[in-house]
Amino acid sequence: MARSLVLSLTLAFLFIGMVSARDWNILNQFKGLKSTKTTTSQKGVATLKDPNLTGYCESWRINYEDDVERAVDEAILYLGKTCCEKKKCDGMDAWIFDIDDTLLSTIPYHKSNGCFGGEQLNTTKFEEWQSWGKAPAVPNMVKLFHEIRERGFKIFLVSSRKEYLRSATVENLIEAGYHGWSNLLLRGEEEEKKSVTQYKADVRTWLTSLGYKVWGVMGAQWNSFAGCPVPKRTFKLPNSIYYIA
Repeated sequence: MARSLVLSLTLAFLFIGMVSARDWNILNQFKGLKSTKTTTSQKGVATLKDPNLTGYCESWRINYEDDVERAVDEAILYLGKTCCEKKKCDGMDAWIFDIDDTLLSTIPYHKSNGCFGGEQLNTTKFEEWQSWGKAPAVPNMVKLFHEIRERGFKIFLVSSRKEYLRSATVENLIEAGYHGWSNLLLRGEEEEKKSVTQYKADVRTWLTSLGYKVWGVMGAQWNSFAGCPVPKRTFKLPNSIYYIA
């Protein structure tokens, strides 16, 4: 018993040491930046802007892709163990995807505008970029999208994008490799009066009222899952660039 306790404590200290070392390394990368300029974000938090930060962000991107892959693997495992098979689906089995940083990546925008999220988002400029329809697919998500579709699920795309971006969004999705969704829901004038959280919860309520069973929701923001009704399973993709309340 005593030996097991000592072994557990030793492993715990080793783990804490590894985490602390990683944090120390990150802090020292920032500390070592030269000619650092400080900008203030919307919430008054000082952020760093320096060419050396780009290299760090690139290493973050690699870790990000690994995290997305793990989330996709978890969703596929869930599909295989829990959800209906195509021959058993009754046409009322639904799956919800967000779009930005779930199906389409906005990393190219943030890489060239705003120092990877280190500056306040220029909404006008960002929507202009969305209207170009050049966002690439998030790694591994095209595979998951079609895996779900081929199992007989009705796929609903629920985005906080504005309605006037519909054509550009559809073209971008198709160009990136997505097709066969059942409905694309964007925010019209009435929806823009609601919070994003309420808007997405209302969509789930609407789908449930039609008789759909929402087996899963996948998004990169917590507002994709908040509120009622609660889906059977949620899958949160990583996103440390921005946060939408």
